[in-house]
Amino acid sequence: MNLINGLITPMITPFNRDESQSINYDSTKEMIEHLIHKGVDGLFLLGSNGEMHVITNEEKVKFAEFVINEVRGRIPVYVGTGGCSTKETIELSIKMEQIGADALSVLPPYFIKPAEKELYEHFISIAKSVSIPLILYNIPKNVGYSLSPELVGKLSKIKNIKGIKDSSGDLDLLQKYINISEKSDLNVLIGSDSKIVPAYQMGARGAVAGTSNLLTEQLVGLNYELLNDNNVEKIAQYQEDIEYLRAVLKFGTVPSIIKRSVELARIADVGPARRPVLEITKEGDNEIKKMLNQVGLLNETLN
Repeated sequence: MNLINGLITPMITPFNRDESQSINYDSTKEMIEHLIHKGVDGLFLLGSNGEMHVITNEEKVKFAEFVINEVRGRIPVYVGTGGCSTKETIELSIKMEQIGADALSVLPPYFIKPAEKELYEHFISIAKSVSIPLILYNIPKNVGYSLSPELVGKLSKIKNIKGIKDSSGDLDLLQKYINISEKSDLNVLIGSDSKIVPAYQMGARGAVAGTSNLLTEQLVGLNYELLNDNNVEKIAQYQEDIEYLRAVLKFGTVPSIIKRSVELARIADVGPARRPVLEITKEGDNEIKKMLNQVGLLNETLN
């Protein structure tokens, strides 16, 4: 069975509104059940939407273990383990495999830009440390550079490097990754929500869509239409709803708008983003409510 395809939700990490902004496990369970009920094909933990950058490794392991136990094998669970240090990434990856992760997502080291040989050795060392599939994570906006097609081509020959999530938004680069996938076991996932339609048309195997935390039915429907019926009108409507949400993202720092939208839609009390990101302003709330009304998710009691 190919684990790396379909509509995958990079799940937000719920926090309490207490002094330490501790992880809210009750709301985590609500999110898991909501997303599975709506038909997502997988959960991706501890990415940018999951606020991996402000969560300790101890918290990451505890959170991932909780999610894996709650999911109970109903859908695959992918866990982000990337970091600046090869040693630390390996240690975290081994722990995530031990607690039952189905696959690992590994972003490149950030803050510095390693040479191609250094990156190759970095990913090879991580791949050798575990037996479950690895998904490379190309996100140049956050890391500072892209994984070159040449590097990805070399890494695609490694037995358990099975995928790449591309969040660059660069369709030319995406096409090069897809060309590599056609000659290997690599699966290409699109990580830019606005590029899902062209990415599927080019040959991407799935999407890791942050907007699916809120617009779950729309993203599941879009995934189905692109793989099956290809109803142009439905695809256009799903894409329109995605753009309504994307238009309000400017009112807060990632992932604060998504989290507040999930709260105002009464899906789950997922709390705020962790500091230094602040709570959404009243103006932001009003814009979110307008968007929720546009996509049919506004609870009338909130007006």
